[in-house]
Amino acid sequence: MNKINGFLCGLLSSACFGLIPLFTIPLMQTGMRFESILFYRFLFSCLALGGIIALTRQNFRIHRKDIPSLLLLAGLYDISAIFLFWGYKLMSSGVATTLHFMYPVLTTLLMMICFGEKGTYQRWIAVSLAVLGVWRLSHGESIGGISSSGILIVLISALGYALYIITVNQLKIRKLRGVVLTFYVFLFGGLFLLAGLLTFGELQPIENRQAVGHLTLLALIPTVISNLALVQAVKGIGSTLTSVLGAMEPVTAVCVGIYIFDEAFTLHTASGIALIISAVLLIIWKR
Repeated sequence: MNKINGFLCGLLSSACFGLIPLFTIPLMQTGMRFESILFYRFLFSCLALGGIIALTRQNFRIHRKDIPSLLLLAGLYDISAIFLFWGYKLMSSGVATTLHFMYPVLTTLLMMICFGEKGTYQRWIAVSLAVLGVWRLSHGESIGGISSSGILIVLISALGYALYIITVNQLKIRKLRGVVLTFYVFLFGGLFLLAGLLTFGELQPIENRQAVGHLTLLALIPTVISNLALVQAVKGIGSTLTSVLGAMEPVTAVCVGIYIFDEAFTLHTASGIALIISAVLLIIWKR
């Protein structure tokens, strides 16, 4: 029974992550810039996570020596989120989410280059599949509306998240519970965004109830619910199978793009997405 619950939680977690475009794109279509959307996402997520931490009587306390590490993590998370949302403006949400899903491949590359991990033939096959997938997406530019600049921007998002994961594992901050760590990353990340908005632009107000609803769902479903389901999935079926089920993230985003936002889906796009997902699954399964 625990394995069945873990499997279902793994599917729920990855599917929730894939719903980010469902709540983000309607806000962009009303004229709200992605910087403001991200700030409100972090704000609402902090409120929700803070409530969970308080209700479960976990400790908010952090050591001073952890603050520089948390600030670094918040900066990397901001980079990843900003470039992903920027990518939504330049290409279909399904393709952008799939490119962002390359972060396990980039994590493996960075670990081999910077930390001397062994480069097995499975890893190099996965890297080759990922590169071929990106090439296929770029090759379909004239048909699918995918620009080279858009691909570069979303790959920066994936790189930012890969660096975030590596940093979490390398720093001596792993004693913090996952919910508490995420709370402070979002808190500091939101403060960074607010400082940038007040310095270089302006924070747009939330103009109507519909926007409040989208922002609330953006904070709860792809953030709070997905993270809580992820924890339960790892407990029930382990981290490897949970990571494999993460392939539902780009699949969900592609389906949302096609059926909700009428985004184009060409043969080039389908083959590119399939190659990238295969590369990521190969990396995860090998680990």
